[in-house]
Amino acid sequence: MNDERLTVAQAADGTDDPRSARNRPQPPGPPDRPDPPEQPPKRKRRGPGPFTLLLLPGLLTVTGVAAFLALGGLPDPWTDDADANASAGADIDPSYVPWLRKAASACSVLEPSVLAAQIDQLSGWSDDSDELSGQKGIAAFTDSEWRTWGKDDDGNGKSSPRDPADAIMALGRRDCSLAKKVTELRTEGRVNGDLVELTLAAYAAGPDAVTEAGRVPAGAKTYLDEVQALLPRYEALDREDSGGGAGGPAGALLTAPVSPLTITSPFGSREHPLTGVTKLHTGVDFAAPQGAQVTAARRGRVVFAALTSAYGNRIVIDHGTIQGKRVETTYSHLSSLGVAVGQSVEAGAPIGRVGSTGLSTGPHLHFEVILDGYYTDPRPWLVA
Repeated sequence: MNDERLTVAQAADGTDDPRSARNRPQPPGPPDRPDPPEQPPKRKRRGPGPFTLLLLPGLLTVTGVAAFLALGGLPDPWTDDADANASAGADIDPSYVPWLRKAASACSVLEPSVLAAQIDQLSGWSDDSDELSGQKGIAAFTDSEWRTWGKDDDGNGKSSPRDPADAIMALGRRDCSLAKKVTELRTEGRVNGDLVELTLAAYAAGPDAVTEAGRVPAGAKTYLDEVQALLPRYEALDREDSGGGAGGPAGALLTAPVSPLTITSPFGSREHPLTGVTKLHTGVDFAAPQGAQVTAARRGRVVFAALTSAYGNRIVIDHGTIQGKRVETTYSHLSSLGVAVGQSVEAGAPIGRVGSTGLSTGPHLHFEVILDGYYTDPRPWLVA
């Protein structure tokens, strides 16, 4: 393409233009040669005009470039195979992924990809309500179904099928209950087939229909086929991430900042033990003795490390982005700080010591996960 532009430039400034020889004055003929008979003047043939010389080559170049890009252009040298495989064509909120993994961990039959494919089939990840069926939220629960399976899993003070975390966990409980039933039926020899397929069939047609058919009933075949067709899109969710990367695959989990993880105050609305004010408890309090080691939950860069009035000694680590959303973790009430602003740390690296500085009733670690500027429940992000 550069060579083409260079040629156009040479033509535009007259370099190697054959017209230069054609228009150059010719030397007169020999003096003794008689003049030829006078001929009528011939019409001069005009050369290319300024438009042809200057604008047309540029238009041709632009047209060629546009066609080249439309056909795919140059390969992208910045494609990250890990990120591409992790998303696998799935465009879901990365904050859902820890909940998918937590919900699937309730029983051995389920994988996060199965729950994700179910939600995709049920709602396409849209929380719009279905006026005709009364289904609500991304997992399409009716009011009566929600009374059976719904809970306030994210601790925000409200149980709702329109709350994605609550809906994902409720779907996991429902599926695991069905998985337990079909496992018992297969153990007793009353049904045959793959447990995941039987579970999905029981979801679509009910356990009685599965029992009566002794296999996946015909009435559940369409639903099963649609969910299975979506599974490859979400297979990357089933691969655990050690938490050592920065800006890694969607839903990469965090390693424990203290050990063991003994929760004394969960994420959610609560009355502060010292101020008496009821508000959102933005993180999780982990019990730990004075001076216990605190470690980074994921590779990242320290963006804050100082003493504050409420949090006491506090550290904030920026872990990069997950599908365009920034992830940060915080560590508060520390007795001492072991890192400084600007320092890079690895997952599991020592960063400070447990304490009771700031507004605190005793030694513990107040740990937070901030996703794109919003506090989220740290529990499903943590690797046990």
